[in-house]
Amino acid sequence: MIHPDYEKYLQTLPGDVAHPSVLSMSDRREEYRARTLGQRGPLEEMAEVRDGVVHLEGRDLKYRLLVPPQERGDALVVFFHGGSFVFGDLDTHEALCRRLSVDTSMRFLAIDYRLAPEHPFPAAVNDAIDTLTYVATHVEEFAPVGTKVIAMGDSAGASLVAVACAATRDDLSLAGQVLIYPTLGPEVVTDSSHRYATGYILEIDQLRYDYQQYLGEWTDHTDSRVTPLFSADLTGAPRAIVVVAECDPLRDEAIAYAGLLEHFGVSVEVLEAEGMLHGFLRMGHVIPDAMDIVDDVATRLSHYVATA
Repeated sequence: MIHPDYEKYLQTLPGDVAHPSVLSMSDRREEYRARTLGQRGPLEEMAEVRDGVVHLEGRDLKYRLLVPPQERGDALVVFFHGGSFVFGDLDTHEALCRRLSVDTSMRFLAIDYRLAPEHPFPAAVNDAIDTLTYVATHVEEFAPVGTKVIAMGDSAGASLVAVACAATRDDLSLAGQVLIYPTLGPEVVTDSSHRYATGYILEIDQLRYDYQQYLGEWTDHTDSRVTPLFSADLTGAPRAIVVVAECDPLRDEAIAYAGLLEHFGVSVEVLEAEGMLHGFLRMGHVIPDAMDIVDDVATRLSHYVATA
């Protein structure tokens, strides 16, 4: 059952939404940015906010480092934003990162990875893998020496995190991965993807269109970098927290991926938000109860790092 506040919010949305194919990407990005910034509410105060650049082979990626007022000093979260692989930036998810940073007393490092269609697959995947590797091996540039590194992402960003954590599991000693309502492939067909296909914020047809923009000329959807649910071996991947929304078309595939991780011996904790829809963690200004779940995620993450 949808949360009552979400019912009210859905009634405020326009009934007829143009298919993304008839809109320019710049217009879609502008609309997404305006909508997300309008939903975020007041920003949490930070001890430090530092913008910079990670220099990788052949490209530079912008980052934003958030340091909370009270810091535990032993954990850095590397965050990859959502946005169907085509939207999002350091501003659209800053409110969520700030709230989680304050709640966990952990530093957050948000990464501005390359977007499609200008940079099709595997650009974003490579950005996630290379950035995570760089941060883990140069942690002193972002946090005290010896700080534990955690990878976190929401939606498309969670897909990138899942892929990067699998790709680096033999090379990096990450303290964990946090997958927030991840999208895990362009052709996943589940009960939730049918039940909540339209009218629940995330429109499946639009997501599949954005996957086309993301993949470009890449046609092999069985590649585990495209569809992490096809991963042949996840042994040794970092332990995971998987956050799902009850009324989300992506719910079932996230549960399935949690099960796949467990199959390969990875410790997994699944947190399900009853009555919530895709993207709810950014909706605290509109859906107040969503902030309680943000706080719950932070509590679990804090315990998780303390026992790592």
